[in-house]
Amino acid sequence: MAGTAVRGRLTWQVATVDAVVDETPSVRTIVLRLPEWAGHQAGQHLDVRLTAEDGYTAERSYSIASAPGEPVAITVERLDDGEVSPYLTEELRPGDQIEVRGPIGGYFVWPAEEPAGELLLVAGGSGVVPFRSMLRHRRNVGSAVPVRLLYSARSLPDVIYQAELAAAADGVQVIYTLTRQQPPGWAGHTGRIGPGLLTEVAWPASGAPLAYVCGPTPFVEAVAAGLVDLGYPPPRVKTERYGGAEGSG
Repeated sequence: MAGTAVRGRLTWQVATVDAVVDETPSVRTIVLRLPEWAGHQAGQHLDVRLTAEDGYTAERSYSIASAPGEPVAITVERLDDGEVSPYLTEELRPGDQIEVRGPIGGYFVWPAEEPAGELLLVAGGSGVVPFRSMLRHRRNVGSAVPVRLLYSARSLPDVIYQAELAAAADGVQVIYTLTRQQPPGWAGHTGRIGPGLLTEVAWPASGAPLAYVCGPTPFVEAVAAGLVDLGYPPPRVKTERYGGAEGSG
């Protein structure tokens, strides 16, 4: 995920993998132990760099999935044509080491300690990752800010953090829409997030809510425009985006 911090001020360091957790058949959470970590904010990300034996390097940015104060974790979705994600999701094991730098980003962060109106989180596919950090941070600091998470996924098995979201803290509503496949008897939403679903789920703009939208670029642009149409001031709609089709990660 793209960020806004100046990367030149950060240095690469070697992180040790403490644990890996398979979230879905194509998504894995990786818990890291770093020699130096000044702490991060909910919504920031870090860079990962892999170096091949011939010296070729590849770098990718990944949202931090853990809350401030928790062990640093990232959640990675495997892209079949990717240079980094196949290794991270299939080959990496506890005890292995990778290069990272961060934390990065200051725009897409949620300062739970500051008084605010309702919080709206809209995720497409693996765009839910930074929202896990925000929801955990809300829980850890005892915030009572009402939250609605609208999560668009291809199918129910593609929902990341499904068990954790099912046990969300009081004041957190999780609403799914499944775009490609629904289980028998599914009574929830289907299809992509459009004006009708946004109107139904979004907090009224009159209450000065704060919205965060994360996912593939077309998804983010459509949702952000829809929220502005509902009366959300553009500065109250914070976005983080990446390439690819909806839900591709």
